[in-house]
Amino acid sequence: MSLLFTEYELPSPKGPLKLANRIVIAPMCQYSSTEGLANDWHLAHWTSLLNSGAGLVTLEATAVTRDGRITPGCLGLWDDATAAALHDHLARARKLAPHVPVSIQLGHAGRKASSAAPWKGGQLLDASHEGWQASAPSAVPHLPTEAPPTELNALGLDHIKQAFVQAAERAQAMGIEVVELHSAHGYLLHEFLSPISNQRTDMYGGSFENRIRFVMEVFEAVRAKFQGVLGIRISATDWVDGGWTPEETADLSLRLKKSGANFVHISSGGVSAQQKIAIGPEYQVPFAKLVKDRSGLPTMAVGLITEAQQAEEILQRGDANLIAFARAFLFNPRWAWQAAAELGGVVQASEQYWRCLPREAQAIFGNVRIGQR
Repeated sequence: MSLLFTEYELPSPKGPLKLANRIVIAPMCQYSSTEGLANDWHLAHWTSLLNSGAGLVTLEATAVTRDGRITPGCLGLWDDATAAALHDHLARARKLAPHVPVSIQLGHAGRKASSAAPWKGGQLLDASHEGWQASAPSAVPHLPTEAPPTELNALGLDHIKQAFVQAAERAQAMGIEVVELHSAHGYLLHEFLSPISNQRTDMYGGSFENRIRFVMEVFEAVRAKFQGVLGIRISATDWVDGGWTPEETADLSLRLKKSGANFVHISSGGVSAQQKIAIGPEYQVPFAKLVKDRSGLPTMAVGLITEAQQAEEILQRGDANLIAFARAFLFNPRWAWQAAAELGGVVQASEQYWRCLPREAQAIFGNVRIGQR
């Protein structure tokens, strides 16, 4: 039996959430919203992902405040209007697909906010190009050529913390089963963790205990209100000397577990242009293994995992509990169907697709047999 296609349960305060398999679609920004509102692009995109055969589908990074968007086109969940649009389009998508648990990644872009979409260069935008003033732990820009962000004061920190809580409550009200807090890739929560971006001298900067304080406060505030599965995505290393480290990631993960974390999703990098990433197949898997072994939390591995057998071997070695995929599913939305055919797994699919498979692959839809007319 393939481990990739075995069921997996994620714990939560209201009971375990059963996943049909261990394939997770990671959050992938679409940069396709106007004022944070979901639209027909999201309807089509989410419907496709929910028909992919994955065990858990994560919506893209979703801003908890308007000025916490990465770009003017980022999805939001900061008020009634953004919540209504997201709920409407997600509910319609879920009706057009088999039942699959949904996760949403909630985040704040910090000093990387007010950026252009990647296909428009990704640079910071000024007010004449739809931009706004970014805020961050410290008034230190990501690039020396960029305008510095505003350093957050106590009032600003509390506002953002409450925005995370309110966004999680909105997600819960619309039936989203999983919330993932975004503390990776150089965005706000990661910026507090890393000494590269956090140069504060108050209780939120300096020592490890101080640098993790805001992340812990946000996590615990969300945990107090959200009753579903709650986890966090962490960049395990900055890939820069003097930056955030894998050992610190493991220590933070253990503390988050004690505060009610149900999983951790391990990525890396993003906080510094000086990063030197040792990129290659499975380059982040050793970090996932370290965190899994040290914390005991259900752990997602991600990053240049593209082949079914490769994913299976990671699970067989015990390096992770779940495998997250991103661009592989943009390139091939039926990646999980192909993987099931290779590994002898079974996936769900809408009945309109039941006749699409080659004869030798029909077993991936279980016992479904559809004759021709």
